[in-house]
Amino acid sequence: YIMEMCLYARDRVHRAEGIQKTMEITLGIDIGSTTIKCYLRRDSEVLLSCYERHYSRVREKTKELLERAREIIGNEPVKAAISGSAGLGLAEGAGIPFVQEVFATGEIVKRMHPDASCVIELGGEDAKILFLKGGMDERMNGSCAGGTGAFIDQMASLLNVSLEEMDKMSLQSERLYPIASRCGVFAKSDIQPLINQGARKEDIAASIYQSVVNQTISGLAQGRKIDGKVLFLGGPLYFCKGLRKRFVETLHLRDGDAVFPEWGRLAVAMGASIYAQHAGVEMTCTDLLRRVSESSAAMRSGRLAPLFQNEKEYSVFMERHAKTVVPRKEIAEYAGEAYLGIDCGSTTMKLVLISEDKRILYSYYAPNKGDPVGVLLAQLKQMYTLCGDRISIRGSAVTGYGEELIKNAFRVDSGIVETIAHFTAARHFCPDVDFILDIGGQDMKCFSIRDGAIDSILLNEACSSGCGSFLSAFADSMGYTVEDFAKKGLMAKAPVNLGTRCTVFMNSSVKQAQKEGASIEDISAGLSISVVKNALYKVIRVSGPDDLGKKIVVQGGTFHNDAVLRAFEQELGRDVIRPDIAGLMGAFGAALFSMKHRHSDLIRPDELDEFVYSSKAAVCNGCENHCRLTVNLFSGGRRFIMGNQCEKGLGLAKAANEELPNLYAFKRNLLTSLQPGENFRGKIGLPMALGMYELYPFWHGLFTALGFEVIPSRLSTRRTYEKGQFTIPSDTACYPAKLMHGHIIELVEDRVDAIFAPCITYNFDEHESDNHYNCPVVAYYPELLHGNVDALKKTTFLYPYLDINSDGQICKALQNCLKDRFPGIAKSDLKRAVRAGREAMKKHTDAVHAEGERALQWAKENNRRVMILAGRPYHIDPEISHGIDKLANSLGFVVVSEDSICHLAAPQRVHVLNQWTYH
Repeated sequence: YIMEMCLYARDRVHRAEGIQKTMEITLGIDIGSTTIKCYLRRDSEVLLSCYERHYSRVREKTKELLERAREIIGNEPVKAAISGSAGLGLAEGAGIPFVQEVFATGEIVKRMHPDASCVIELGGEDAKILFLKGGMDERMNGSCAGGTGAFIDQMASLLNVSLEEMDKMSLQSERLYPIASRCGVFAKSDIQPLINQGARKEDIAASIYQSVVNQTISGLAQGRKIDGKVLFLGGPLYFCKGLRKRFVETLHLRDGDAVFPEWGRLAVAMGASIYAQHAGVEMTCTDLLRRVSESSAAMRSGRLAPLFQNEKEYSVFMERHAKTVVPRKEIAEYAGEAYLGIDCGSTTMKLVLISEDKRILYSYYAPNKGDPVGVLLAQLKQMYTLCGDRISIRGSAVTGYGEELIKNAFRVDSGIVETIAHFTAARHFCPDVDFILDIGGQDMKCFSIRDGAIDSILLNEACSSGCGSFLSAFADSMGYTVEDFAKKGLMAKAPVNLGTRCTVFMNSSVKQAQKEGASIEDISAGLSISVVKNALYKVIRVSGPDDLGKKIVVQGGTFHNDAVLRAFEQELGRDVIRPDIAGLMGAFGAALFSMKHRHSDLIRPDELDEFVYSSKAAVCNGCENHCRLTVNLFSGGRRFIMGNQCEKGLGLAKAANEELPNLYAFKRNLLTSLQPGENFRGKIGLPMALGMYELYPFWHGLFTALGFEVIPSRLSTRRTYEKGQFTIPSDTACYPAKLMHGHIIELVEDRVDAIFAPCITYNFDEHESDNHYNCPVVAYYPELLHGNVDALKKTTFLYPYLDINSDGQICKALQNCLKDRFPGIAKSDLKRAVRAGREAMKKHTDAVHAEGERALQWAKENNRRVMILAGRPYHIDPEISHGIDKLANSLGFVVVSEDSICHLAAPQRVHVLNQWTYH
């Protein structure tokens, strides 16, 4: 920067002395994670500008752009510089100046919009915010590509639409769904159920964009306010109009404050061309081409042994696995009874129709295209046409993500849990199976079998790096189909060692391997090996092959990949069983299960011709939760409702269910029923979040005794989070802590005279554990709020440190913090108020204990099951518990909380130091 300023000053002097300078040609190349941009200019004249995907062929694409530049300027000298997340290796290898992309962005913004206060730039896998006013600050994403162009591409693929189609749909949305934004895997877990349950794609598309906005605000801004003139740069913000809309509305930007420049997608390349003026080395395009062609990087990635040494070894492998097959029979040659199994998975739809002797008559395996109902409708029509009058379907069953939707839409006879469907199918091939591993598109399921029954189940939770979508995403990014990409790895001579890492980290490893000259074959084999290692060591967490048993059945579409299967056998050091219908095992198991039926109510062929379905949004007003529902309507008056947290949303709530004791609801009502008190001294606000759920009766009793009107914030909703999301400085804080920001802002809006949120290291000492620490977040979060919530400047924020177990210390701390804002409170008043608080706390605790005992007695007298929902006090908040207490009630459970019945049993002594309260 200093060098540039010196050169700029020298140029001013030269011009002042009348020295005529010839116009220079400069070239800026921005090589991002997914795209390459170039900007060639002669002084202010733009000679070439382009924005294209490079599909990981960085060197080849760079040479192609240099060829275009040479066609325009011939062998005139040019000064060049490279920038971008994937450009450093090439720049070093070719000896071309490199400029960091944040610096390049800053340079072009200073020239084009010097009055900008903030820059938000989204790229393929990179996201950054530059704060230019109030102290220069730059924030970039680290290991997570959530909220970037690659994330948006993945989501469009999941919806089975192009990026342009998804963008158009987002502009027609009517509602927003909460979708996780930290990672594409989390987001898929939110989106797939919405797809399978019939939510409108328009609403999902807008919700995806909203998740990108949320990630940018929470993950990058981290509490720093985004205001003033905001510049939006990068490809996603240039092409996606719906994304622009979500940013403007969420940030509440006025007209003129949100700037989306035409040059936004080329910003870094333009900045690099400016940098090249002073740091670039003058050479011809021919010289640049030669340097890029001869560039190479040092080999740093480890290599592994090949999957197959030769074709003969592969042939033996294929012959062995070809023995595990299901007999098939041409459907045109069969007459009699048949049974249908359907597996509506996370990304695919599978169908199997079997005969009485368990031969496959018809099968289907393909992506659900984001429309499982439409895909199945077409397949049922085709299947019925092939069946004619010769075949009668006597039973049907469905499993998978979309089980309930499909069951309701087509009157499928029964739904079956996925684990049972897969177990049923595996036993057909190996009756004494010990272990089943199923790897699907996003899901991984591991079943340990003992004595002919499922003994334990392991599922992948948040990460899908060991699943089929992991390989599919890489195949797409490199321009191959999944099948072709997998085949390339079979005979790779030196597979790249990519380890066991998440998808985002793996992207970096693959890029590094490409820079080092690894072939597509080596990368394909390395990714297949990585899938297996992720499954074994991150999900199953095996210590050795014996953990899995001797008879192992593998299934799921991912195991159709011979490279994955071979890697699995090599890692275990033993042979496994892969049925020829590995991808159809869920549907096949459902078909076998349906054989117990002797009469089917499955939708008839004539009804399919008139079958129509639609979905609409609705809000349930059965309680204060106001669940947002999606109502799916099918021909014949059938409907399926999703989004409800209890049976009220279905219109099926029974009086008996409503009368079931529910301690979560009781505690909520007990807290909200406390009266605010008379206002002698003023209004004091208590944020109903974190530790306040435990201590509210104490503080309410204390402050009402002092003559305050006590105003609690309301129970949390998603809107509570949205109110405070701009002030959250850490994306890794727990959700209950993030909600605290919204509660504080809500109390400020209520115009209370002061907000009270003390810092409390120790909670009440119940004399039943080794110690009674509060969680550090609960104990000291008011300090963070004081430093990050600007709205607190509008009121008095009281956050004293105090010892809740010492009356004297409470009086002293309160006297110190109240005297300036509320003078005239005597020490005797405080002592009396603390006693009132203790009495209120005891009254509250006794009421909870009495209700817990009543609930147990009621359950005993009415022969009902009891569910203990054990958690922290703030779990009664409906936004945090997601209505699980009401769901349990609707399933026939009496719900009690741990604190309502803990007094009925002596505490157990454990051989660990029990430091925390609430245990």
